[in-house]
Amino acid sequence: MSKIDPGEISTLIKEQIEKYSKEIKTENVGTVISVGDGIALVHGLDEAMSGELLEFPNDVYGMALNLEKHHVGAIILDESTAIKEGDTVKTTGRILETPVGEELIGRTINPLGLPIDGKGHIDTEEYRPLEQKATGVMSRKSVEEPLQTGIKVLDALVPIGRGQRELIIGDRKTGKTSIALDTIINQKDEDVVCIYVAIGQKESTVAQVQETLKRHGAMDHTIIVNASASQPAPLLYLAPYAGVTIGEKFMFEGKSVLIVYDDLTKHATAYRELSLLLRRPPGREAFPGDVFYLHSRLLERAAKLNDDLGGGSITALPIIETQAGDISAYIPTNVISITDGQIFLQSDLFYTGVRPAINAGLSVSRVGGSAQIKANKKVSGTLRLDLASYRELEAFTQFGSDLDEATRKKLERGKRTVEVLKQGLHEVLPVEKQVVSIYALTSGFLDDIKLGDIRRFENELHEFFDRDETGKKCLETIRSEKSLPDKEDMDSVIEKLKKTFA
Repeated sequence: MSKIDPGEISTLIKEQIEKYSKEIKTENVGTVISVGDGIALVHGLDEAMSGELLEFPNDVYGMALNLEKHHVGAIILDESTAIKEGDTVKTTGRILETPVGEELIGRTINPLGLPIDGKGHIDTEEYRPLEQKATGVMSRKSVEEPLQTGIKVLDALVPIGRGQRELIIGDRKTGKTSIALDTIINQKDEDVVCIYVAIGQKESTVAQVQETLKRHGAMDHTIIVNASASQPAPLLYLAPYAGVTIGEKFMFEGKSVLIVYDDLTKHATAYRELSLLLRRPPGREAFPGDVFYLHSRLLERAAKLNDDLGGGSITALPIIETQAGDISAYIPTNVISITDGQIFLQSDLFYTGVRPAINAGLSVSRVGGSAQIKANKKVSGTLRLDLASYRELEAFTQFGSDLDEATRKKLERGKRTVEVLKQGLHEVLPVEKQVVSIYALTSGFLDDIKLGDIRRFENELHEFFDRDETGKKCLETIRSEKSLPDKEDMDSVIEKLKKTFA
């Protein structure tokens, strides 16, 4: 047995004393009382903050959502099977954050910022909290710059401006996502960062969206945040906040952002699930009372910043799914009252071949002509009235009564209006060609063309304007000056084509 040298012991103690630090580290520690369905009730976290990240055993994290008198209700951000009663929980002192930055463009991530597209790790340096206070009124300016969708009926009747919140609402399978995707595709050369947030969608649906955007070259300016139907409810709840947090980074750098929430009905359902499991009392249609605040604090973060802050913007297109066209249900009325207008898609129109199936009577933009170029504003002035009167007269014609000449002309113009406003899937159109189509319609050039030939005439008209010298000048005037060219020039080009059209 070897003897211990007393000198060695004193040296060791001296080293320990030298290394001793007076810093006291305190940890707020609690114990899991119960766990299940993605929810954990934790006792002892007296100093936990609302929205704080909590550390569970086995590298599982959660977020404090309910701060009760005797316990904290936390949502678990991973599979809850690894957690059991009696486990120790620690506070982290950090509010839940997500990575932000240019590195995310072109990638598909989950709400926590982790890549799920199989393209490897994303190196981001900056993180921002998911929950942020919306930009104040004094930091904003009025919405005045158009965000072109490439869809004729929208840019003419329901214009969207940068910084606006425009709701897309309608029944299942009426083309809501298609409108959002077309708008993203149309931003290809517009220097707009697009964020598509998929909430509760099937994995196959999100894969199709990604493939569509890739095929049209739109993934180069798009980020997809995906919380699919197979994910736990907490991730579905966090997804839109992660999307807008990523968007705010670009907005404060002076860039324009377009964000699509697809869809907020599933978001509200996921939140209802969490709330009821946390024993929050249900109110109307079994939704908790704060479900309005859930969406208002999200959509209020869309803004157009003033010039002192760089003039950046976030334009939000939330999507809501209705049941049998009922826009007076709880969640639809909530979101309608938060947004600056709605695009209402009608099943009846969709099934009769009117695509996009937009109901011009119920669709509205509260920003209106402020978000429209002068040329489009001028040519589409009577369009809404033409459509509305046509829909009314159409009902009378079903009785087979004799019609006077003026009524018959209105009906014929209405039929041609509907035909011109039809547009194929992902066939976005530059605004100058939209103006040409609507000018030809409202000026009466299509009145003597057979209904079945309208689409063909419109396509040839666009090609003819591209070839003809006067036509090229007209398109350039609309594109650069945003105003309508001389009436004589426009008329002469259309007349030239009509002489050769057969």
